[in-house]
Order: sequence, then structure tokens, then C-alpha cells
Amino acid sequence: MIVVTGATGHLGRLVIEELLAKVAAGELPAGQVAAVVRDRAKAADLAARGVELRIADYSEPQSLTGAFRADERVLLISGSEVGQRVPQHQAVIDAAKEAGVALLAYTGILGGPNADFELAAEHKVTEQAILDAGLPHVFLRNGWYNENYTERLAPVLDHGTVVSSAGNGRVASAARADYAAAAVAVLTEDGHAGAAYELSGDVAWSFDEYAAEVAAQSGKAITHSVVTAARHQEILTGAGLPEPFAALLTDVDAAIARGLLAGTSGDLSRLIGRPTTPIGQSVAAALALR
Repeated sequence: MIVVTGATGHLGRLVIEELLAKVAAGELPAGQVAAVVRDRAKAADLAARGVELRIADYSEPQSLTGAFRADERVLLISGSEVGQRVPQHQAVIDAAKEAGVALLAYTGILGGPNADFELAAEHKVTEQAILDAGLPHVFLRNGWYNENYTERLAPVLDHGTVVSSAGNGRVASAARADYAAAAVAVLTEDGHAGAAYELSGDVAWSFDEYAAEVAAQSGKAITHSVVTAARHQEILTGAGLPEPFAALLTDVDAAIARGLLAGTSGDLSRLIGRPTTPIGQSVAAALALR
């Protein structure tokens, strides 16, 4: 059985879709996909398609008792509540260890223990907790998603500018679906236990290049406006983002400026057996939805 936690989130749903596609293609036996979700109603569509639902919440350790079974392969998708993720992830790790799972795959962040920006802190603690638990594991160190930018195209198009405090830094992003496909690869293939994959896009792009891409595809004049970190945070909070989250995003731009999200190891394209999705393709998809 393959078990996906956080299965109704953006990444989780894509992983489930990939697994069900393998079932439909006869590459995975039917009845071998389970989803750990907080809300049964939100996963009703998955149950209707043959996915076994297990109701549990990262924030309620007791609910995870029985969520996993011996010899299962489990994907721990990192929680979305920054600042709460260490105890949440620890609860999953403890439950997985108690059950004796065959493999625990974890979606961390590019750079792993070498990532020195704030968003990486909880991921580093989680990786160490998995090592301390002695579980057979795979670390999926995800880089940035194309959608982190293309899902926020509206203000770019409205104001004619891409705002960043990353300077000339580059981002080796890939589509969320690419990362989902990588997770499915390690869950359905043998030989990945103990590996740590640095997952990123095949090409690292600059914000100047991103602005030019959006301009070319939208037919609008789009520029890249480089601002200070302090000004960037003011802009983000002025747009309605909570101050801690705005600070986190500004800190990510500082990491981009230092080259920490520009790595192109090739691990992602090797795992999925194809090139990663270019940022331009994701821009086109986002514009088509407008």
C-alpha cells in the first residue's frame, strides 16, 4: 500500500492523480492507494475513485495511531503551517515508526542541511528527526514551484512589474506536477531508500527573464523592479500578506540572491524520466485560465 499524507493539498492531489494513472495503466494494483486527510468530505471524490481514506490530523498525534501499517510506503508532505511543522511532522514520524513502515519519503527543501534561510529551518529539523527515528527514508528536497510565481500573475499584469528583492539571482523552478511525479517514482520503484534528491528545474531563470517571458506572452509591457528587502516587505504587507509571511518571502528572495535556489542537479528530470516543465509553459497555462 502507498499512503499519501496531506492528500487534499495542491501537491498531494497531484501525487494521488499520478498514482491513480498508474493504476489505470496497470502499473500499480487497484486498491493500493491510501490518503491521510483531515476532512473526509474534502476527499470524497478520491474515495469514489478507489482511494482508501484514513482520517488524521498532523496537529493531533493521537489521530495518527493506526494511520499507517507495517510494510507500507508513506509520503509525508510537509505541513503548510510554518512555525508548527516540527511537532506536526514529529507526530507523523512517530506514528510511522510505531507502525514499522517500509519507507518514509519526505518533501523537504532544496539544499537540505546546507540551506540557511528561514523557510528551511523546520525542514532541516524534520530530516534529522527521520534520521534519528532510524526509518528507511527518502528525502525529496523540493526546489521552488513555477506556480509560486504564475499563480500570482494578476498583480504583475495589473501593475506591469515583477517586484523582487533578489537582484540578479536565479531560480531553477519546475512545475508542481513535476515534483509530484518524482514523489511517485520513489514510492513505486525500488532502490531509493537512503537517497536524498536535490530536486529542481533543468534551467535557472532570472526575474528579468521572467518579466520578459510574461510580457511576450501577455502582450503587455512588464518590467522587473528590484527593491530593497525592507521595501519588498512593505509592498507585500501592503498587499495584505501577514507580516511574518511577508518576512519569510523576503528572506527567500535573499536566499535567491545568494544562489541557493539556482541549483540544477538534474535529479528531478532523471527521476521523472523527462525534462522539467519550463517557466514559460507554466506562464502560458496561467494566462489561459484568465
